Amino acid sequence: MSEFIDLKDYDASIHREILDSLTRADHAVVEICEDRAIEEMRSYMSGRYDCDAVFSARGGDRSQLVLMMALDIAIYHIFSIHNPQKLSQLRRDRYERAVEWLKQISRGEISVDGLPLASDEDQVSHEGTRLLSNPKRTNHF
Repeated sequence: MSEFIDLKDYDASIHREILDSLTRADHAVVEICEDRAIEEMRSYMSGRYDCDAVFSARGGDRSQLVLMMALDIAIYHIFSIHNPQKLSQLRRDRYERAVEWLKQISRGEISVDGLPLASDEDQVSHEGTRLLSNPKRTNHF
C-alpha cells in the first residue's frame, strides 16, 4: 500500500463525488489503483532515479510533477474499472501523456529537477548503445 498519494490529492484532478461514485466509496479500490500507477511509474523511472526515495516522500516533499502524473495514471485506472467503453478522451489523453513522459525519462531525453538519482550501479545508460544486424544479402532469382 502506497502512501505517496493522499485521498485529498485527487481534489485537484477529479471531484470527490465522481471519485466516490466510480469506486462506490470503496477506498481500497483507490489504493489498488494508486499502487498500480506507482508500479507502472517505477518500471520506467527506476533506471535513472531512486524510486524508493521518490515514492516515500510525503506532503510538501513530493515532486508535484511526479504526483500529477501518478494521479493521472491512477485516475485512468479508476475510470477503466467503471466503464472502459465510455472513458473520456481527456482521461485517455492525460494517461497517454503521462506514459510518454515516463518513456522520455526512461530514454534519458528529459530529467525531473529535484529527484534523487539512482546509485551508479542502478542507473541504465543508453549511451554507446548500437544496434547491429547481419550484412545485407543480395538475392538473385
